[in-house]
Amino acid sequence: MGMRQQITRSGLLFTASILVIAIAAFASGNNLLFLILAAMLATLLVSGFISRLSLAGLELEFLHPEHISAQRKVSGRVVVYNEKLWIPSFSILLSGAQGSGFESSLYFPSIPARARLEETVELYFARRGRYRENTFCVSTRFPFGFSERRILIALRRDVLVYPSVEPQAGFEQLLLTLTGEIDSHLQGRSGDFYRIRPYEAFESARHVDWKATAHTGELQVREYAREQDHTIALLLDLEQKGEIFERAVDCSAYLAWNLAQRNVRLTFTTQEYTARLPEDGDVYTILKYLALVSPVRGKTAPPPDDQRSYQVIISSDPGRLSDAGWATKGESNGFVVRPDRLVASPASADSAAAGVRSGRA
Repeated sequence: MGMRQQITRSGLLFTASILVIAIAAFASGNNLLFLILAAMLATLLVSGFISRLSLAGLELEFLHPEHISAQRKVSGRVVVYNEKLWIPSFSILLSGAQGSGFESSLYFPSIPARARLEETVELYFARRGRYRENTFCVSTRFPFGFSERRILIALRRDVLVYPSVEPQAGFEQLLLTLTGEIDSHLQGRSGDFYRIRPYEAFESARHVDWKATAHTGELQVREYAREQDHTIALLLDLEQKGEIFERAVDCSAYLAWNLAQRNVRLTFTTQEYTARLPEDGDVYTILKYLALVSPVRGKTAPPPDDQRSYQVIISSDPGRLSDAGWATKGESNGFVVRPDRLVASPASADSAAAGVRSGRA
């Protein structure tokens, strides 16, 4: 882009001084004042020429990590290259424009001719999506600070930013409740006996071992081996809008990320997309889709691949999904998350998490 110039305070004072001396020189006819005036004008011209020369021949490269999530700080690299054959560049300030992800600044006192300088920077993107253009501002006040010359450099490179996988209001309590429900559901899915252990809150009474309970004086339950091929089906309802939809997307990304860390078999489904882990890739396959997903209207959700899978449904209106075979009406293998009811206060988050099972939230 074109070079721009802004006069600084010292530049304004210097210009005012030139005007005063010029008036005095012409009024008095003093040769010494004319010499001072000529020197000051020459200084101003040389300053502008050197300032332009410092910015000339600079190339910029922006290197970002492969995986970037919104609202999470990551490290990137900025490379500045001086193409000039023998003239260095002095006092270079590099800053990022709004929305570029790099919104701080870097200062280079000197960039030698034919030199390549690399610096690590901190990147932060507030929202998910595809960022197609990163704009940077390169400026200098060298040599005397009379003006600030700057040039805007637009790097046309796609940066895909995933939804946030950071815990937000209500997400951590939701995950704790969900993992507890999953663990409870997975126990006893096979006929192979595993162990007898103490009873935990909210477990089904049908697994209580009364002989062991009578022997120990405390409730004991029989635990069975889990099926290795048990799948968790995660459904994101796309028929939502506005901030509720964005919160549903963030919730889906958060749950998919954390469930994937447990090395479970995960099927992620929407009205227009299905991904199976690990068959179709890793969790980044889901996050890449969620980075660009948008609401849809009037599409029916596909049925779950396996009715025996534990189903997690993220929808503000889960009743619409029951006709497709999703467990939203009290089934023991269904867990409904209402993104419109995940709010900021801890008490509300607890109540939302307490009632999400079987579509009660």
